[in-house]
Amino acid sequence: MPKATAVWLVENTKISFKQIADFCDLHELEVKGIADGDVAKGIKAYNPILAGQLTREEIEACSKDNNRSLALNKKDLDIKFQKQKKGQKYIPLSKRQDRPNATLWLIKNYPDMPDGQIGKLIGITKNTVHLIRNNKYWNFSNLVPKDPVISNLCTQVDIKKAADKASRRINRIKKEINNKNIIIKD
Repeated sequence: MPKATAVWLVENTKISFKQIADFCDLHELEVKGIADGDVAKGIKAYNPILAGQLTREEIEACSKDNNRSLALNKKDLDIKFQKQKKGQKYIPLSKRQDRPNATLWLIKNYPDMPDGQIGKLIGITKNTVHLIRNNKYWNFSNLVPKDPVISNLCTQVDIKKAADKASRRINRIKKEINNKNIIIKD
């Protein structure tokens, strides 16, 4: 959408063609062609202020100083975690069939994650995870790995936390094994 943004900036601001070209990653002559009406005919203008790319203050400052370049408006995302309710929530039938698929996806992408941790993450029993891991699940031939985030069974943050916890566990076990080997050798 750089041309659409350039169309809006040409029509609604007093910013130089060079500043618009630098911001939209276009050639200065292309921006001049947009202003003349030769280029980008029929392209609907895209307001970068409403999209959160620019602020009015930034546009005003750049229109006063032709040497200044437009800077993208950077937003810091403040992700607030909601406390999950204790107890089981109702899972519709259509989502229940996604649990084994999500379990298979986690097993393939995070093989070090223990069965109990996968079970807590997805909301499935540890025994079922064990059966899927060992290809003994009753419907294993029909399972297709599916991302649990897409299925809305957990969040990406939950998966990241679980993966970090599993890697810390593996490192701790390796460290203990190395310490035992040192003690035995002495």
